[in-house]
Amino acid sequence: MRLAVNIDHFATLREARKSAEPEPVLAALIAEQAGAEGIVCHLRRDRRHIKERDLLLLREAVKTKLNLEMAATAEMQKIALKVKPDVVSLVPERPEELTTEGGLNVAADRVHLGPFVRRLQKAGIRVSIFIDPDIGQIRTAGELGVDLIEINTGKYADLKPGIARDEALAQVMEAAEFGLGLGLEVHAGHGLNYHNVLPIVAIPQISELSIGFSIVARAAIGGLDNAVREMRALLEKR
Repeated sequence: MRLAVNIDHFATLREARKSAEPEPVLAALIAEQAGAEGIVCHLRRDRRHIKERDLLLLREAVKTKLNLEMAATAEMQKIALKVKPDVVSLVPERPEELTTEGGLNVAADRVHLGPFVRRLQKAGIRVSIFIDPDIGQIRTAGELGVDLIEINTGKYADLKPGIARDEALAQVMEAAEFGLGLGLEVHAGHGLNYHNVLPIVAIPQISELSIGFSIVARAAIGGLDNAVREMRALLEKR
């Protein structure tokens, strides 16, 4: 299973003091050297953490895979077509949220999303949709012709061990099996950490996890290289 490291929170820390450090691009390079197979960043409309400057430098520096999370807006599409990340992940976005809350409602927005996805793909960019473990939504994503999906593991990650979490895990498992059956590459992420990741790692249909905050939090204490290597070791327990 591949590990993609989200570096947004290094930029969040930088912006907390409007400083020049920590440098998100340096964090990306260290993560790659420690075993990350991809780098993820989210360019928000309010530019609360990652800036265009970061994105341009990341495109030049990242040697594995650059995954740009963004809202499905004309502004963001223009930026993506200019920068040409390897993957664009379409996510819902609300100004008041601390982090992405819930998956994109593909079924409700399919008329807009269809041509939006095709234009990015025509430019050679693979398109992913961050999506809840909902069979109907995943079916619609497949009909739109996206290359892959990232299943939202937030509900599972927020629950303590028990029946409710087992049910949430079963939903992720079912969604992953269904998505792969449609011919989609299946990734997962949101809220995963060093304590809850192993049951997700055990799902064979999932080929990549996107993890950010937990790695950044551990890096603040023990260093980024160690944090990435420790998570990488957990992903190898499949």
